[in-house]
Amino acid sequence: MKTTAEPCPGERTRGGSRQTLRVRVLSRLASPRTRVGLMLLCMFLSWFSWSMGRALTAPGGDSIAARVAEWARDHHLGPAVTLLEQATYTPPKIGGSPSIPVNDSTTPMSANPRAQATRIPPLLASPAGPALPGEGAWGVLATVHGSPAIFGTRLRPDAVHTSYLAGIVSMDQRLTRFELHPGAQEPGAGHWRTPTWIPPRSRTGLLATFNGGFKLNASGGGFYLNGAAKGALTSSAASLVFYRDGHVAVGAWGRDVSMTDAVVGVRQNLRLIVDQGSIPASVDKNVQGGWGFTLGGAYHVWRSGVGVTTDGRLVFVYGPALSVHSLANLLKEADCIEAMQLDINPAWMSYMYYTPSPDPANPTPVKFLAGQQRPADRYYSPSSRDFTAVYTR
Repeated sequence: MKTTAEPCPGERTRGGSRQTLRVRVLSRLASPRTRVGLMLLCMFLSWFSWSMGRALTAPGGDSIAARVAEWARDHHLGPAVTLLEQATYTPPKIGGSPSIPVNDSTTPMSANPRAQATRIPPLLASPAGPALPGEGAWGVLATVHGSPAIFGTRLRPDAVHTSYLAGIVSMDQRLTRFELHPGAQEPGAGHWRTPTWIPPRSRTGLLATFNGGFKLNASGGGFYLNGAAKGALTSSAASLVFYRDGHVAVGAWGRDVSMTDAVVGVRQNLRLIVDQGSIPASVDKNVQGGWGFTLGGAYHVWRSGVGVTTDGRLVFVYGPALSVHSLANLLKEADCIEAMQLDINPAWMSYMYYTPSPDPANPTPVKFLAGQQRPADRYYSPSSRDFTAVYTR
């Protein structure tokens, strides 16, 4: 007689257990509380994908790391970003001696036939001690109608971080004119009537470009251009002011500079770091919180600043291993009577000068400091942040 095989007790138990587990899982998934939780999770993931996607695809040539860090800070995750930066930050090296590069596009003043007729900036003393060969000596980065208009040199920032060089650029406002450009994200959309880059039709006569300041929500001031504004122009804030005739000024808003019919642009950022020829004590106070988020909360990082001299030149300084005080000291050494910090950290630093060959209508951009992270053609495509362009007057 045939018999039907039955599963052994162990097999029945395992199958029953699996079936019971599936029933329990399905029951929990079907519960109102679980459905609400899953719905909230889906909403969060959808929002996160949309928000991060916008940050990663926004106009500008910013790196993925810079975009993610900026997104995190904008969404109250600054402490997490700082912890990550602290874990990966390498402090600047102490000691050492750099070589002063000789750029083929930089003409030494001694070789320039019009040097005697030009208002040449004075030789700069090195904060690190006796100058290295070429340190503090000016070369010509750009000429206007044959006359030197933009000069550049390099200095070690202090007597400790002697392996590094800061770039100092001095621009003759009698021969140059300055234009403020908005960024696609800073200050963002507005009726600026100025593009977020240097389009091909606007490159003839272009001499130089340099970075702007902090994001406005951290700048302690506002942005104004061609009658439109973002944020409030704040009394006493350090201000880079652009005028209709093409010249610029630096000063405290409401004291040294103010709104007039001649003003076309204003970029404010923190407080002055050189004020009436002196470095205020505030540059040494609350450095991490008062002068911007730095990599790992460090004091010596990439920084930039701009100032005006007693004879009306505009000076731009930038470089690695700079504290607020050493930045201010370099600006003061370059004869600035009023000066302000601009942006900080390597992702945002840049100074480019432009050579008219081979095509004056499309000049070739050159990094002044080879170690700057941003490419030389940074402003030949839409920029996420504001910047200044310098043209032939």
